[in-house]
Formats: sequence, structure tokens, C-alpha cells
Amino acid sequence: MPRRKRSPEENERRAKIRELLLSSNISSMEDIQNLFKETIAEFMESGLEAELDDELGYGRYDYRNKDTDNSRNGHSSKTLRTSYGDVEVAVPRDRKGEFEPQLLKKNQTSVSQDIEEKILSMYAKGMTTGDIESHMKELYDIDISDSTISRITDKILPIVKEWQERPLEEVYAVVYMDAIHYHVRSEGRIVKRAVYIALGIDMNGKKDVLGMYVGENESAKFWLSIMNGLKNRGVEDILIACVDGLNGFPQAIEAVYPKTEIQQCIIHQIRNSTKFVSYKDIKKLMADLKLVYAAPTEETALNELELFKDKWDSKYPKIYKSWHDNWATLSTYFKYPEAVRRLIYTTNAIEGFNRQLRKVTKSKTIFPSDDSLLKMLYLATMDITKKWTGHRQDWGQIHSQLEIYFEERLIGRNL
Repeated sequence: MPRRKRSPEENERRAKIRELLLSSNISSMEDIQNLFKETIAEFMESGLEAELDDELGYGRYDYRNKDTDNSRNGHSSKTLRTSYGDVEVAVPRDRKGEFEPQLLKKNQTSVSQDIEEKILSMYAKGMTTGDIESHMKELYDIDISDSTISRITDKILPIVKEWQERPLEEVYAVVYMDAIHYHVRSEGRIVKRAVYIALGIDMNGKKDVLGMYVGENESAKFWLSIMNGLKNRGVEDILIACVDGLNGFPQAIEAVYPKTEIQQCIIHQIRNSTKFVSYKDIKKLMADLKLVYAAPTEETALNELELFKDKWDSKYPKIYKSWHDNWATLSTYFKYPEAVRRLIYTTNAIEGFNRQLRKVTKSKTIFPSDDSLLKMLYLATMDITKKWTGHRQDWGQIHSQLEIYFEERLIGRNL
């Protein structure tokens, strides 16, 4: 194959490179790497000096054109990580400390850091490695492989572990628990994984994701490990736990937080208990069932449940049985005023979060490993929760009511 014909500019550059290699006594690949490092340092330092010239409005030693009370103030040394090794760069300073370099930002420790941040941001929004690869080529003319993208995103894993072990608040008003399912490749097989999510609202009304846990199936032992994990991270009490009928959860939370009240999600109970009702009956049946869960008091609700049984038990016996058997955890909300009821009788808060996670992960039908699943969910979580500022508009009213209902448990707490 004939060699491609170079342009005059390319030939000129090649000649300068040959001249540089000869003058630098290059005899090995290590020498070439060192030369590259020196070139990076020179490029950075020249660019930073030019930036400071623009900032101050005059060049070094050009005092006649100086029109500012600010001035140069020596240099500080910074170590940059590069693909060729660590590079020492002399960063110029100004006397007032106002200089904010853009070529090499103050908190930047790698020449590839900006690119890595872009990749992590795209990964957090659910883009596949193939999409990211194409995007980087199209926008920045950078060729980057799947393995490089995976290596960059793998840097998140120690941060995920640190996040999973971070200290938490002493008391949470409400903790919602739910699961979201994914397919993961494991030992040559595709298996179904459940990611269990704990979302808490603290006594200031602030919402936060307390943890995400990848597991195979629900059990009291599994939930016990999660509850003990929360305890070890500083959670001394959970006033109310809202769940979607999770297997083994009541036993586990009773072992670690025996005073916590459990509220099973009413919306899930309605869906699960009525999914086989004939479309001819569903409207009337739902109207009768609403008289139960929307009742003003528990006593009224129990009366309506018996009336529901008399009317529908011959046709749909499993509905009454399901409500009756689970009544202890379904009826918790009746003891509270309307504002607290709205907060706890559904798991809408965590379901909304799960919907956002599904939106991000919909492009991934199968994850190559548990770690790849966890790092995408963590990055997506950070992207979603950065918008969670402030608290509910009615939190003042809810907080006052919780202080009354749980007075004994809140006395002496540093809230």
C-alpha cells in the first residue's frame, strides 16, 4: 500500500519533530514518554501565563501598560496525572488571589478530568457505552473505547462504597422501602436482581436516598442486614416505615427498631387485590372498597370492610381475605391527621424516584455485572437528588403533629 502523501505543513512538522528527537538524545520509549511529559508541562505553563496576562491586562515586565493594582505573585507547583505519568506544572498566581485559570482549573488533578466528568455525566443519564463512544467522537473528535469508558466509570465504585457507609441522621420521620428489578449477567447466566432502595425523610422534612442494596430475593435475614446497616450508620429511630408488602420486612424491623410503626402501601394493596376483577364489576367494587380505605376512622373502615365482604365475598373471596389478613399494617394511617396520612399511606415518594431510575436505565436490558448496575444507579441517583432542595410545603404542620404523636421517642433527641 503506497504511503499517504503529506501536506507541506505536515512535512514541516515532521522535520521539527525529527530535529527535536535528535537534539533530545532519544534512545528509548521511556525517553519519548518523558519528552511528552515535558511538552505537556510547557503547553500548560505557556497557556496559564497567557491567561494571567489577559486577567491582569499586561504581560510580564510590561509595566508601562499596567493599569491595575493587582500583580503577579510567583508560582505554585501542581502535580497533574496524565496517561504518560505525573507531570509537575508551575501555576502562576496573582497577589489578590482572584486568578481563576480555565486551562487548568484549581481543583483539577488530571488533564483528562474534564473528559472523564463528561463521560460520567452521560453515563448518569443512561447513555450506553456505545452511545458515549459515538458522542465523544462526534462532538470532540476523540476516539474512546468501551473498555476505557468502563475503566473511567469504575472509578466511581470506591465512592459508591463510601456513600453506602456515610453517617446518617439520628431520627427519620418516615423511611420508604421498595424494590426495583433488573437483569444481570452472572457466571455465564442472565439472572434477575432486585435492587432494594431505602428513601428517608428526616425531621427537617429533607428527603434523601439512604442506600441501595443489590440482592437476589427478599427475606427476613436480608432485611435484617439492611436494618443493622442503618443502625450502624447512626440511625437510632425510624418513626414510620412505609413498604409495599415486602417479605420478611416486619420481622426484621421489629428486631432492630421495635417501636417503628409499619404502614403498608394502600395503592399497592388495591392493585394487588383487584387485578383479577371482571371489568363489568370493577367500577362498583372499587367504589365499595374506597369506603374502606377512605373512611374517616378505623372503626368505620372495619364496618365498611365487613359490608364489602357481605356483598363481594361470594364472587371475589380473596380480596376480603387479603385486606383482613394484612389489616394490622394497612390500617396504621388511620390514627393520624390528614396531613400525615397523605405522607404515609402510599409509597408514591419512592415510586416517583424509581420511575426516574427506570427512565435512565431503560436503554440497558441486561447489565454485565452487579457493579455496572450499581454504578449506573448511583450516578443516576446523584443526578436526580441534586434537585431535591427544601421540604414539603406542609412540613411545618406534619412536624408539629409528629412531635405530639411521638413525644416520648423524640424527647432528648438532638433534632
